[in-house]
Amino acid sequence: MNNIRKLIQFALCILMATSINAQTVTTDWGWDWADTSKVAPAYMPQQVEFLNNQYPYPAKPRSQWELGLSAGKSQIYSIVKNYNWGPGFGISLRHAISHVISWRVQLDYMKMTGIAHELFTTDRVDGFLSPTLPYRGITTYGPYTAYMPTNANPNRAFAPNYRNTTIGGSFDLIFSLTPVSYYRGNPKWNVYAFMGYRLQNSDVDTRLTTSGGAAADFTTVNYAGKRKDIQRAVDNLLTGNYQNAPIRAKRNDLGDGNWILRHTLTFGGGVSRKLSDRVNIGIEERINNPFSGDMDALNDNTYDLMQYASVRVNINLGNRATHVQPLWWLNPLNYIYSELNVPRHMKLPKVVLPDGDGDGVTDQFDLEPNTPRGCPVDTHGVTKDTDGDGVPDCRDKEVLTPLKCFPVNADGVGTCPEPACCAEIRDLLKQRPVEAPVTCTIGSLPSVQFKSGSAKLSTAAERVLASAAATIKANPNCNIRVIGYGAASKAAQQMSWERVNAVIKYLTERQGISENRLLFQYGQDGDANTVDLQGTTETGPTMVPAPHPNLKSRG
Repeated sequence: MNNIRKLIQFALCILMATSINAQTVTTDWGWDWADTSKVAPAYMPQQVEFLNNQYPYPAKPRSQWELGLSAGKSQIYSIVKNYNWGPGFGISLRHAISHVISWRVQLDYMKMTGIAHELFTTDRVDGFLSPTLPYRGITTYGPYTAYMPTNANPNRAFAPNYRNTTIGGSFDLIFSLTPVSYYRGNPKWNVYAFMGYRLQNSDVDTRLTTSGGAAADFTTVNYAGKRKDIQRAVDNLLTGNYQNAPIRAKRNDLGDGNWILRHTLTFGGGVSRKLSDRVNIGIEERINNPFSGDMDALNDNTYDLMQYASVRVNINLGNRATHVQPLWWLNPLNYIYSELNVPRHMKLPKVVLPDGDGDGVTDQFDLEPNTPRGCPVDTHGVTKDTDGDGVPDCRDKEVLTPLKCFPVNADGVGTCPEPACCAEIRDLLKQRPVEAPVTCTIGSLPSVQFKSGSAKLSTAAERVLASAAATIKANPNCNIRVIGYGAASKAAQQMSWERVNAVIKYLTERQGISENRLLFQYGQDGDANTVDLQGTTETGPTMVPAPHPNLKSRG
């Protein structure tokens, strides 16, 4: 236990040292929800619906795998106490199912030794005697019976010992406790617990003789001292080689010879500290229960639990251009809080402030709340009176009346006689014919529908455009706005541009409409699968460059 305590203390010192220099505040929540490059093709339909505000949840991004390397101490918990340092090594591969749950496969190697610090005897078939410890029940003595000294009681005694070499593979479900938080962004620590299935193979050996092959007389050891001193004395007594420890009937074992193949329950927990977006380190405790009393070469009826305490170095694998970090390092609430703080995706209604008289100044700041309709006002909502004659400009027939011509009549006209030159100009203007303004009376034109994810005109869409072309030709005074929708993302803007371009290309090349009559508009708010045609007398650009040609669609 002292070795384990030292291992844990050393690992915690490393973790705390790295946390002092690490950043604790971040505004990056892990990935941009509009970045479709990190979404797997299988989840793209959901992501497209989300980007078009047709589905409330973004798709789960592709996440990196985690390669883990571990080293530490292993031991067996049994009535035969462990002796010296038991090395352990492991390699694992982990992947996220969600932000909280992940799975991991691990292959590890453990080598454990143990020596009893008390005497066992075969004088009683139901137990053993010890000078320093109380009675404990045990039902069989396995490999040791054949090596008992032949002298009389109570010297028919032995100190069980073992060397256990185990190779095992496990499948774990890991539950992370730290990803979700309402009060911070992405975690820097990952605290987790796990449970799983393990298949392990163990080679169990024991020593019961001296270097000459003679049975050791365990009663020569003083069992009244400290445990380590007793174990060291027994170790010095057993100078012979390790030999196979005969194992009792294997029941459900699948192994052959001295190897014991066991179906094992494994569980434990750990904590890791993030050093960068690629590397993290941690400590972990794993307990394996093989449901067997044979692991310590003492064939009793108590289960021998196997422990592996380790220090881990974990490395994220995967292309960061197409994969995010493992999901247990990302807080799934980041998107929600980011939207609440700075909305980018939410469809917010336009703010409408009350303006009772419709003069463009809200009632809160309007000093003249009952301005007549159509009268221009100043910034305070008061009707303009440019010459200050008391008649509002909207009713003043002489907007700039000189002061010398005051007072004015009800129409704002002063008392000064009209100059002869002005009368002549007025008479000329009355004689000049008034040109009628150019108007467009084309009426409503049909909309063109596209299949989701496609910029190709369907047969039905071409029939709609052919009908609209006849109407456009019959109204030569009208220009046509070709309006595409989809502003939620770069991909949606590029798709909107391609659809508008397809409509204009069809009308010019197939229907003979002059290109300078078709005004190019894309990326507007609205139904992303629709392109509208609207008549106008205005002019505008007939072609604009593609906004994101690298995101050009395939269909």
